Amino acid sequence: MTPTNIAIFASGTGTNAENIIRSFNTPGSAVRVALVVTNRSDAPVIQKAEALGVPAYVLDRQSISSPETMLPLLRKHGIGMIVLAGFLLLVPAFLIREYPIINIHPALLPKFGGKGMYGMNVHKAVVDAREPRTGITIHFVSEEYDKGEILFQASVDVLPDDTPEMVAQKVHQLEYTHYPTVIKEAVMRRINHI
Repeated sequence: MTPTNIAIFASGTGTNAENIIRSFNTPGSAVRVALVVTNRSDAPVIQKAEALGVPAYVLDRQSISSPETMLPLLRKHGIGMIVLAGFLLLVPAFLIREYPIINIHPALLPKFGGKGMYGMNVHKAVVDAREPRTGITIHFVSEEYDKGEILFQASVDVLPDDTPEMVAQKVHQLEYTHYPTVIKEAVMRRINHI
């Protein structure tokens, strides 16, 4: 079976992107990361992707918002799905209409979602609110921040003396454990519906 090619969009260190590439880019895998797109020329995800043999493209906000730039690039690499892994720009509507796009959010949506709620901002808000539990939400991307169909959630306890950094560690473990599995399930469901 020919693997489904996915593109990862990332803005930061690339730990989730690296985990996804290592999970999929193996012989016989049904899913293959064919491309990484980032909006930051200094993002460590570039080196991580290239070290694993995946081309990384640095595109500014204007290029990412341009159908004339993005669609030929994604078609050239045979992309069937886009995965967000710490991508901080709003995904343009034309991409949402053209591709299924999956995102991971570091909280249990609908709590702690929306504009500005990413990374440590989320973990700080969780701790400040004295939430007893937090976790991850993996969802399809819609034209509103963090409002798309939820595919999967997993949670962890937030202890009374946990700092935002400690919560981040727990949430990262959930991300590394579950994100590749849910991506693969979403790809397989899509293949079986076609």
